Amino acid sequence: MPETGDIVPIVLLGDDRLRTSSTPVDEVELQLDSFKMHLDRLALALQQFRDEYGIGRAISAPQIGWNRRVIAVNLGQGTFFVINPTFTWRSEEMFSMWDDCMSFPWLMVKLRRHRSTSISYTDVMGKLIQWNGMDTAASELLQHEMDHLDGVLAVDRAMDSQSIIQVEDYTKRKDYYHSLVDYHIIPTVSKSSFGIE
Repeated sequence: MPETGDIVPIVLLGDDRLRTSSTPVDEVELQLDSFKMHLDRLALALQQFRDEYGIGRAISAPQIGWNRRVIAVNLGQGTFFVINPTFTWRSEEMFSMWDDCMSFPWLMVKLRRHRSTSISYTDVMGKLIQWNGMDTAASELLQHEMDHLDGVLAVDRAMDSQSIIQVEDYTKRKDYYHSLVDYHIIPTVSKSSFGIE
Protein backbone atom coordinates (compact mmCIF):
# COMPACT_ATOMS: atom_id res chain seq x y z
CA MET A 1 0.00 0.00 0.00
CA PRO A 2 1.25 3.51 -0.76
CA GLU A 3 1.91 5.51 2.38
CA THR A 4 -0.46 8.31 3.38
CA GLY A 5 0.91 11.50 1.89
CA ASP A 6 2.61 9.72 -1.03
CA ILE A 7 2.17 11.44 -4.36
CA VAL A 8 2.05 9.25 -7.46
CA PRO A 9 3.38 11.33 -10.37
CA ILE A 10 1.55 11.11 -13.70
CA VAL A 11 3.67 10.65 -16.81
CA LEU A 12 3.30 13.70 -19.07
CA LEU A 13 3.15 14.22 -22.82
CA GLY A 14 6.61 13.87 -24.35
CA ASP A 15 7.66 10.96 -22.13
CA ASP A 16 8.47 7.85 -24.19
CA ARG A 17 6.72 5.62 -21.65
CA LEU A 18 3.39 6.85 -23.04
CA ARG A 19 4.36 5.53 -26.48
CA THR A 20 5.03 1.92 -25.48
CA SER A 21 2.54 -0.90 -25.97
CA SER A 22 1.71 -2.37 -22.57
CA THR A 23 2.24 -6.00 -21.56
CA PRO A 24 -0.75 -8.22 -20.69
CA VAL A 25 -1.14 -9.38 -17.10
CA ASP A 26 -0.92 -13.17 -16.63
CA GLU A 27 -2.63 -15.28 -13.97
CA VAL A 28 0.53 -15.59 -11.88
CA GLU A 29 1.18 -11.84 -11.78
CA LEU A 30 -2.43 -11.23 -10.76
CA GLN A 31 -1.67 -12.99 -7.43
CA LEU A 32 1.55 -11.15 -6.58
CA ASP A 33 1.76 -8.59 -3.78
CA SER A 34 3.80 -6.37 -6.10
CA PHE A 35 0.90 -6.35 -8.58
CA LYS A 36 -1.53 -5.35 -5.85
CA MET A 37 0.84 -2.58 -4.80
CA HIS A 38 0.80 -1.22 -8.37
CA LEU A 39 -3.02 -1.34 -8.35
CA ASP A 40 -3.02 0.71 -5.15
CA ARG A 41 -0.67 3.26 -6.73
CA LEU A 42 -2.86 3.50 -9.83
CA ALA A 43 -6.00 4.04 -7.74
CA LEU A 44 -4.17 6.65 -5.65
CA ALA A 45 -3.01 8.54 -8.76
CA LEU A 46 -6.60 8.67 -10.01
CA GLN A 47 -7.89 9.92 -6.66
CA GLN A 48 -5.16 12.53 -6.37
CA PHE A 49 -5.97 13.88 -9.84
CA ARG A 50 -9.68 14.01 -9.00
CA ASP A 51 -8.89 15.87 -5.78
CA GLU A 52 -6.61 18.39 -7.49
CA TYR A 53 -8.46 19.07 -10.74
CA GLY A 54 -12.06 18.15 -9.96
CA ILE A 55 -12.23 15.82 -12.96
CA GLY A 56 -10.96 12.36 -13.84
CA ARG A 57 -12.85 9.13 -14.44
CA ALA A 58 -10.03 6.72 -15.29
CA ILE A 59 -6.28 6.32 -15.62
CA SER A 60 -4.23 3.71 -17.44
CA ALA A 61 -1.15 2.00 -16.01
CA PRO A 62 1.28 3.58 -18.53
CA GLN A 63 0.31 6.98 -17.12
CA ILE A 64 2.15 6.13 -13.91
CA GLY A 65 5.01 4.46 -15.77
CA TRP A 66 3.71 0.91 -15.22
CA ASN A 67 3.85 -1.09 -18.47
CA ARG A 68 0.79 -3.31 -17.93
CA ARG A 69 -2.63 -3.55 -19.55
CA VAL A 70 -4.54 -2.21 -16.56
CA ILE A 71 -7.00 0.67 -16.16
CA ALA A 72 -8.39 2.12 -12.92
CA VAL A 73 -11.95 3.45 -13.38
CA ASN A 74 -14.09 5.62 -11.11
CA LEU A 75 -17.46 6.63 -12.54
CA GLY A 76 -18.52 8.27 -9.29
CA GLN A 77 -19.14 5.17 -7.16
CA GLY A 78 -15.63 4.06 -6.27
CA THR A 79 -12.65 2.64 -8.15
CA PHE A 80 -12.56 -0.69 -9.96
CA PHE A 81 -9.92 -2.21 -12.25
CA VAL A 82 -10.14 -3.27 -15.87
CA ILE A 83 -7.36 -5.76 -16.64
CA ASN A 84 -6.38 -6.96 -20.14
CA PRO A 85 -9.38 -5.32 -21.86
CA THR A 86 -10.22 -6.13 -25.47
CA PHE A 87 -12.95 -4.74 -27.71
CA THR A 88 -15.55 -7.30 -28.72
CA TRP A 89 -17.75 -4.84 -30.66
CA ARG A 90 -17.75 -1.23 -31.86
CA SER A 91 -20.79 0.61 -33.21
CA GLU A 92 -20.67 1.95 -36.74
CA GLU A 93 -22.07 5.25 -35.45
CA MET A 94 -19.39 7.75 -34.51
CA PHE A 95 -19.54 11.09 -32.73
CA SER A 96 -17.25 14.09 -32.16
CA MET A 97 -16.10 15.41 -28.80
CA TRP A 98 -13.43 17.42 -27.01
CA ASP A 99 -11.24 14.97 -25.13
CA ASP A 100 -8.91 15.68 -22.24
CA CYS A 101 -6.12 13.65 -20.65
CA MET A 102 -4.31 13.51 -17.32
CA SER A 103 -1.01 13.33 -19.20
CA PHE A 104 -1.64 16.74 -20.78
CA PRO A 105 -4.28 18.47 -18.64
CA TRP A 106 -3.51 21.81 -20.28
CA LEU A 107 -4.94 20.67 -23.66
CA MET A 108 -8.29 19.70 -25.18
CA VAL A 109 -8.45 17.62 -28.37
CA LYS A 110 -11.36 17.38 -30.81
CA LEU A 111 -11.67 13.83 -32.12
CA ARG A 112 -14.13 11.12 -33.11
CA ARG A 113 -15.08 8.01 -31.15
CA HIS A 114 -17.48 5.08 -31.57
CA ARG A 115 -20.86 5.87 -30.01
CA SER A 116 -21.01 2.51 -28.24
CA THR A 117 -18.60 -0.35 -27.65
CA SER A 118 -18.41 -3.68 -25.84
CA ILE A 119 -15.34 -5.05 -24.10
CA SER A 120 -14.22 -8.12 -22.22
CA TYR A 121 -11.74 -7.85 -19.37
CA THR A 122 -10.52 -9.55 -16.22
CA ASP A 123 -11.27 -8.21 -12.75
CA VAL A 124 -8.86 -8.32 -9.80
CA MET A 125 -10.14 -11.78 -8.84
CA GLY A 126 -9.28 -13.16 -12.28
CA LYS A 127 -12.93 -13.38 -13.37
CA LEU A 128 -13.73 -12.65 -17.02
CA ILE A 129 -16.22 -9.76 -17.30
CA GLN A 130 -18.27 -8.72 -20.34
CA TRP A 131 -19.22 -5.03 -20.49
CA ASN A 132 -21.66 -4.90 -23.39
CA GLY A 133 -23.28 -1.99 -25.21
CA MET A 134 -21.66 0.77 -23.18
CA ASP A 135 -23.33 4.17 -23.19
CA THR A 136 -21.54 7.08 -24.84
CA ALA A 137 -19.80 8.25 -21.65
CA ALA A 138 -18.33 4.86 -20.76
CA SER A 139 -17.58 4.03 -24.39
CA GLU A 140 -15.53 7.15 -25.10
CA LEU A 141 -13.72 6.78 -21.79
CA LEU A 142 -12.67 3.17 -22.39
CA GLN A 143 -11.62 3.95 -25.96
CA HIS A 144 -9.36 6.69 -24.59
CA GLU A 145 -7.85 4.49 -21.89
CA MET A 146 -7.41 1.45 -24.11
CA ASP A 147 -5.58 3.66 -26.61
CA HIS A 148 -3.09 4.41 -23.82
CA LEU A 149 -2.40 0.68 -23.47
CA ASP A 150 -1.31 0.67 -27.12
CA GLY A 151 0.82 3.83 -26.86
CA VAL A 152 -1.79 5.95 -28.68
CA LEU A 153 -2.73 9.39 -27.33
CA ALA A 154 -5.74 11.62 -27.93
CA VAL A 155 -3.49 14.13 -29.73
CA ASP A 156 -2.81 11.40 -32.33
CA ARG A 157 -6.53 11.29 -33.12
CA ALA A 158 -7.08 15.05 -33.51
CA MET A 159 -9.52 15.71 -36.37
CA ASP A 160 -7.48 18.49 -37.96
CA SER A 161 -4.91 21.22 -37.27
CA GLN A 162 -7.51 23.31 -35.39
CA SER A 163 -8.47 20.44 -33.07
CA ILE A 164 -5.89 20.87 -30.31
CA ILE A 165 -6.55 23.86 -28.04
CA GLN A 166 -5.49 25.18 -24.63
CA VAL A 167 -7.85 24.21 -21.81
CA GLU A 168 -7.97 27.85 -20.66
CA ASP A 169 -9.51 28.86 -23.98
CA TYR A 170 -11.93 25.94 -23.83
CA THR A 171 -13.01 27.03 -20.35
CA LYS A 172 -13.53 30.67 -21.38
CA ARG A 173 -15.52 29.79 -24.53
CA LYS A 174 -17.14 26.54 -23.44
CA ASP A 175 -20.49 27.16 -25.16
CA TYR A 176 -18.76 27.91 -28.45
CA TYR A 177 -16.57 24.81 -28.31
CA HIS A 178 -19.51 22.62 -27.29
CA SER A 179 -21.36 23.84 -30.40
CA LEU A 180 -18.61 22.35 -32.57
CA VAL A 181 -19.08 18.76 -31.39
CA ASP A 182 -21.82 16.18 -30.85
CA TYR A 183 -21.03 15.37 -27.22
CA HIS A 184 -19.15 16.73 -24.22
CA ILE A 185 -17.81 14.98 -21.14
CA ILE A 186 -19.82 15.18 -17.93
CA PRO A 187 -17.48 14.99 -14.90
CA THR A 188 -18.12 12.52 -12.08
CA VAL A 189 -16.65 14.93 -9.53
CA SER A 190 -18.97 17.63 -8.20
CA LYS A 191 -16.66 20.60 -8.77
CA SER A 192 -14.17 21.16 -11.58
CA SER A 193 -11.36 23.67 -11.31
CA PHE A 194 -11.37 23.73 -15.12
CA GLY A 195 -14.89 25.15 -15.11
CA ILE A 196 -16.18 22.16 -17.06
CA GLU A 197 -19.67 21.41 -15.78
